[in-house]
Amino acid sequence: MDPPVYDTLILSDVHLGAETSRAREATRALKENRFRRLILLGDIFADLNFRRLTKEHWKFLGFIRKLSNPKRKVEVIWVEGNHDRGLTDIMSHLVGVRVYQEYDWEFAGLRHVAIHGHQFDCFGVNNVHLNYFGTLLYLLIQRLDLKGKPVARMIDRLNTRWLRLSPKVASGALLHARLRKADRIFCGHTHAAMQQEQNGIQYYNSGGWVDSIPTYITIGEQGVQIHQYRQPTVDGDSGAGGNEADSGAIDSAGDSEVTEDAEYESISG
Repeated sequence: MDPPVYDTLILSDVHLGAETSRAREATRALKENRFRRLILLGDIFADLNFRRLTKEHWKFLGFIRKLSNPKRKVEVIWVEGNHDRGLTDIMSHLVGVRVYQEYDWEFAGLRHVAIHGHQFDCFGVNNVHLNYFGTLLYLLIQRLDLKGKPVARMIDRLNTRWLRLSPKVASGALLHARLRKADRIFCGHTHAAMQQEQNGIQYYNSGGWVDSIPTYITIGEQGVQIHQYRQPTVDGDSGAGGNEADSGAIDSAGDSEVTEDAEYESISG
């Protein structure tokens, strides 16, 4: 049975450059699904320091550039997050992707809006410099952390709960969607996947790729689905998706390591 072809796949908060970034798994998730549109919903980078990018991080960017090739017939959209600020011009040239502050589109007769979500985080908006130094401290903790980064990931979860980011972003996003006359709105920023409905408007958060359970969103004929990415099993099965086998290959199964290395060398060079 052929895997579904989604209208849109949404992925956010990969935080390339961070020790906790699960860029390798994010690349696999993109390869294991078929979609017509990809929305990178912000905070794809941890900060502006490209020296922190690992080989796997560059491979992720290489695959994004590959997807953006017109021959692929995949529309790639980058929505700027608070950690991505200052990278708009660089990324447009580096991977051939246009960067937006907010993106909207129509599907199945419904109006969809994608915005990173930091706009609804009052603490972050009002304390930009404090957040900058907090990010540098957090990156240092990641470097000093144990294997698997348990301390860094615990801090990330506690930070989200302490600031009550999920309900704040959800509330602000739902109001924004109502003002924009949207039926569905999608955010990232909180690193916690969730969905909520209010007055007929649906809110979804795509979660992130820095925790032990990375998540992404698909939009298609079956509606909106939040998927958990699972590590491949020993026999080579993908293990991606929720409780159903919902992942297929957007690329030919024969993408060799040589090809990936060539992409990495090209984009990192």
